[in-house]
Amino acid sequence: METTAMVTEACPVSPAAASESTTTKAITVGFMLVECFSMIAFSSAIEPLRLANRAAGRDLYRFSLWSEEGTKCTASNGVEVRVSGRFGEVQDFDILVVCGGIDIQKPDHRSLHAALRRACARGTALGAVCTGTYVLAKAGLLDGYRATIHWENLPGLVSEHEGLEIGSDLFEIDRNRFTCAGGTAAADMMLSLIMREHGPSVASYVADQLIHHRIRESGERQRMDLRMRLGVAHPKLLKVVGLMEASLTEPLGSQELAEAVHLSTRQLERLFLKYLGRSPAKHYLRIRLEHARDLIRQTAMPLLSVAMECGFTSASHFSKAYLDCFGQPPSAERKVVQAGGRG
Repeated sequence: METTAMVTEACPVSPAAASESTTTKAITVGFMLVECFSMIAFSSAIEPLRLANRAAGRDLYRFSLWSEEGTKCTASNGVEVRVSGRFGEVQDFDILVVCGGIDIQKPDHRSLHAALRRACARGTALGAVCTGTYVLAKAGLLDGYRATIHWENLPGLVSEHEGLEIGSDLFEIDRNRFTCAGGTAAADMMLSLIMREHGPSVASYVADQLIHHRIRESGERQRMDLRMRLGVAHPKLLKVVGLMEASLTEPLGSQELAEAVHLSTRQLERLFLKYLGRSPAKHYLRIRLEHARDLIRQTAMPLLSVAMECGFTSASHFSKAYLDCFGQPPSAERKVVQAGGRG
């Protein structure tokens, strides 16, 4: 059973968009919903297809939803979505898109992997939004392809699949594989795919309907730049924080950081206290511990390996610092995750 967007909505269709697309056969798209999928990433992926149909005044895309259970799937925000059937019943689609969300690494995804591999053998294009990239990687369907994933899940995926070419771009389209970071990045990826298939007028019409002021390029950064994230514009402080974020396994010393921006260590201390309310050492430690928490939550890495990855040479120092920062030791964090208590 396929769901198609209505094309007789009140808003007038763009004449340029309607005339530009010459493809007569509708492209079939199956959205493979994983339990606790991201609603915003899913919506950002499916709505451009509906609006492309509206732009052309006919069905450019036909889409349907599928899940493990086969009757419904629950998003991470608690909203239940009805689906057409089980993963194992999926066949003869032009495109399959895996929609992931939180705790993507917990299920074994066996039936989804099987469905994706069968589709791949038939030549179906495979895509993923948010953490759906993890499913494709686990199924061995990203070998030899460039891919991306949400920035929060990037360290975990890289640690489990060191041979894959996983980047931090907003989205990545590599032949018949396409992946994105999630959130509204899914809209940019789908708009780019629409532009490739049906031209810029259709894509521009869809972007306007979404109040999406421009279609972002694939290589744009996922996260806000440091200036926006920290609410600080001081160039020397921003450079130092950037160096901290880039040097987690082997942390730089205070003297090295200060010399990188031609300041004394005392001047650097004053700069951090003035703008961030904490010392450089405390800020650096927080960055490293947040990275450690991501690895604990998203990977099965031994805690000692996590500690070393985040620049701690002593397990006891790591455990105490983690407890002081987050209120529980890393071992307790791992137990909560394993018990399914997060999210």
